[in-house]
Amino acid sequence: MESAIFLLSLLIFGCSQAEITCSTRRCLAQSLISEEYLSPPQSKNCTLRVDVPLIEYETLSVDMKELHLESRLQVTIAWVDPELAWNTSVYPFDKLILPVDKVWTPYISIENGESSMEHDSPDLVVYSNGTVWHKVVILAEVNCGINLFNYPFAFDVCPIGLKSTPPDECGISIKVDQVKLSENSHGDWKTEDVKLGKKREDRNFIDVSLRIRQTNPFITLLLPTILIMVADIVSGALPLQGGERNSFKVTLVLSFTMFLNILTTMLPGDSKCSPVIRIHFCVCQVLMVISMLVSMVLTRVSQDGLAFFTCFCKSPAPQYEEDNKENEDAENKAVISVVQQGLSEDSKMLQKIVRIMEAVNTNQTEMERHHKLADKLDRIFFWLYLICTSGYVIAMTYVMVQYRCDIDHFSFWN
Repeated sequence: MESAIFLLSLLIFGCSQAEITCSTRRCLAQSLISEEYLSPPQSKNCTLRVDVPLIEYETLSVDMKELHLESRLQVTIAWVDPELAWNTSVYPFDKLILPVDKVWTPYISIENGESSMEHDSPDLVVYSNGTVWHKVVILAEVNCGINLFNYPFAFDVCPIGLKSTPPDECGISIKVDQVKLSENSHGDWKTEDVKLGKKREDRNFIDVSLRIRQTNPFITLLLPTILIMVADIVSGALPLQGGERNSFKVTLVLSFTMFLNILTTMLPGDSKCSPVIRIHFCVCQVLMVISMLVSMVLTRVSQDGLAFFTCFCKSPAPQYEEDNKENEDAENKAVISVVQQGLSEDSKMLQKIVRIMEAVNTNQTEMERHHKLADKLDRIFFWLYLICTSGYVIAMTYVMVQYRCDIDHFSFWN
């Protein structure tokens, strides 16, 4: 009898000690871990609601060739798992920490691209009512048809669609409360703002407002073309005679061609709204080639006058007319020779000098007339070229800055 009472007291004392030792946070955590709840909670309608109180957004890079947007999203998520709840009268704790690999966690992904989710911490927080709080990091590469028509003054709003299951289907339903921009300075692109949007109940997206930093592309792309065009216009101050102007213009055209070949790798890729700067480069090159060709033609006009244009249209004289002309020249020479036989040697020499001087004066007068004609045409072309080039630069600048090319960024949901 005494031994039975002793054994019963030992059993009661051991149970009381077990209750005391198993009322700690760690004991509660070990008991929840041992259950191995690695499957998602199952509700009546087969839909688990995941609350997203905050998303901290950061733009990593913008690929203008492939038209991809690389982003980093730090997401705070919360959901309810009834199997992880406990009785606070037995375990007087409001929350505890569990290893993230021992508890099921939802996977958040995006619709319009590729993404990978990583845990921001190896632990998560569980509350007594079964609510679980955790932070994850999503690295997303979004397929966004960025509007590059206005490059290097490009700006656009690129959406990032969050994948969510409709309420009447099995899966995870996401409810996002707030999105915040954590950092906006990366590379040539600046993230101006992020806003939360919704197409319908199960289609949440983040609108990312992007604008390119204009300093670098302006210095490397636009400024060299403007300077080369200005040099081409100012080259009109060089004289037509001598060939200096033509050599300079040929050098400018070759330099501009090499400049375009070098910058081919720097220009953004093609899309629905292809960069208008490509057309700008093409027009600049055409204008420079036209200026070079006109300068060459005017150089020939300063030497030969308008006969350069008429010589191609003039038909050859008939053979009998050429024979008559030769006969008349022969008769004139005979008459002159007869007259000259009676003249003295001094008179003959004087007549030769007079004829030479008359020929020189005639050629000089003709050359001056050609030069005046070429200079007049050159001034007319200079002002026309200056007006056309200035008007083109103003119009292209307005198009680059003001024109808006629309892109349907939500085609992935259509």
